[in-house]
Amino acid sequence: MGEVAALRQLVGEVQELWDLYGAHSHPLPRWYLLDFEHGSIKDDNCRARTGYNSELLKIMEANQSPPRKRSRRDRNREKAPNSNSTEEMKEEIWSEFPRDLFETVIARLPVAAIFRFRTVCRKWNSMLGSDIFSQQFSEVPNRLPWFYTITHENANNNVAMYDPSLKKWHHPSVPLAPAKIVIPVAAAGGLVCLLDLSHRNFYICNPLTQSLKEIPRRSVQAWSRVAVGMVMNGATSNEGYKVMWLGNDGNYELYDSTKNVWSWPGTFPPGIKLPLALNFRSQPVAVGSMLYFMCAEPEGVLSYDVSTGIWRQFVIPLPLHLTDHTLAEFQGRVMLVGLLCKNAATCVCIWELQKMTLLWKEVDRMPNIWCLEFYGKHMKMTCLGNSGLLMLSLKAKRMNRLVTYNLLNKEWQKVPDCMLPCSRKKQWIACGTAFSPCPSALA
Repeated sequence: MGEVAALRQLVGEVQELWDLYGAHSHPLPRWYLLDFEHGSIKDDNCRARTGYNSELLKIMEANQSPPRKRSRRDRNREKAPNSNSTEEMKEEIWSEFPRDLFETVIARLPVAAIFRFRTVCRKWNSMLGSDIFSQQFSEVPNRLPWFYTITHENANNNVAMYDPSLKKWHHPSVPLAPAKIVIPVAAAGGLVCLLDLSHRNFYICNPLTQSLKEIPRRSVQAWSRVAVGMVMNGATSNEGYKVMWLGNDGNYELYDSTKNVWSWPGTFPPGIKLPLALNFRSQPVAVGSMLYFMCAEPEGVLSYDVSTGIWRQFVIPLPLHLTDHTLAEFQGRVMLVGLLCKNAATCVCIWELQKMTLLWKEVDRMPNIWCLEFYGKHMKMTCLGNSGLLMLSLKAKRMNRLVTYNLLNKEWQKVPDCMLPCSRKKQWIACGTAFSPCPSALA
């Protein structure tokens, strides 16, 4: 009796499966067994059902499965129009498409797609270099900056540019600068400022269009290391820009692209002690017309207003156990990023400068699971960008990690290895800076 009950339970379960998947075309109220000897179909009460005999025999002879109930996704695909079908673009309609609307659409494409559009025809190439398109491009919100970097093997100015939106490295085929070693020191408005190792020759370039301009040599020769900052005169590079260099001896000069000359605006206030102990690992950050430089002694920030020529110094103690720190900027606020090292533990932390108290307040730190990888290692950190999106190069013996940190959504992401085309060799990043990608920026 137990075997009969188990058999009936099995038959009932199979009947439920049949009702669910096969009953839509030939509903079977009960389970039917195929009698191979008599060529008929019997139910579980041995009542003959010859109406379904030929149907099931055809299925078995053809080695086919019973009809299956289609899913909702399959039914929706049949109702939806064919996605592969293309409609003919009538010239009499699209030729009258408004150019300003066309530029608005193109300006919102990924930067890599925009450069593919440049190769379509001369009209499109000239359109993407127009002032109207430049204005449209600058109004697109939340566009991530790119990173202009120099790889470790930089004897021939090996350049690698990282697009964080596509998480892809780009390698220009032609070096921008002459056969000299140059390093990126500042960026603004889609332009990058390059400086050679002699600290005398400056170049301004648009890394996307591979345009390069050598600006006049400085009138004041400073043979020591210099900190370089860059600000825009207006919303776009078409309104001009200014480049400023500052030496630890207090000498500084300002270059105005609209006049194409260097000028010496003035001298330091007597309240600022010379020589300056500048932190040259930290690139100056720009907030409007203000440039902020990081000082080591005393610990704090030195600011210069390009429009008014006013210097100010802020003595701000650094957080304890901090190393390899650098300034950053986010939505007009001055930030600090650095390595927090205590005992054998190492972690990357982010602080914000409080305007009222002039103290650093921690706002975020790298996830603990990432920091465990650095435990017990002597880490070194370099910040390759200081505006909105940071790229951090974390190095130790036989270890090199690149990560990005988005100051807007507080998101940490690992950067894929920088590999040269047609090569499996991993490139080490020596230095770099962040820049806003702009195809129409003019040096």
